Amino acid sequence: MEPKIRQGFLYDFYGELLNEHQKDIYEAYVLEDLSLKEIADEKGISRQGVSDLLHRCTNTLEEYEGKLHLIEKFGSVRQKVDEIVSLTEEKSSDENLLHIRKISDEILEVL
Repeated sequence: MEPKIRQGFLYDFYGELLNEHQKDIYEAYVLEDLSLKEIADEKGISRQGVSDLLHRCTNTLEEYEGKLHLIEKFGSVRQKVDEIVSLTEEKSSDENLLHIRKISDEILEVL
């Protein structure tokens, strides 16, 4: 997964655990796609300060993911739902229904 996309997922799942200042800067960089210089100028801090804060925030959010695995679980559920959708688009059969039931059970285990 590309770093910006990963950061977006980290923010979506754990961003509320950051303080307001951290959220403002992280959002500006990840969601608004502003450069470090643009953020530094807007917030009145150094470019290095912005960079350091972004690294600390990303590390903190990665630690949350390392403990809670919400992004990993989301990816697993999303893959299984895609499988179910694919199976329902095919001609219905007992084999497909059994496979859908198995996938549904796996989703419930993750949740």
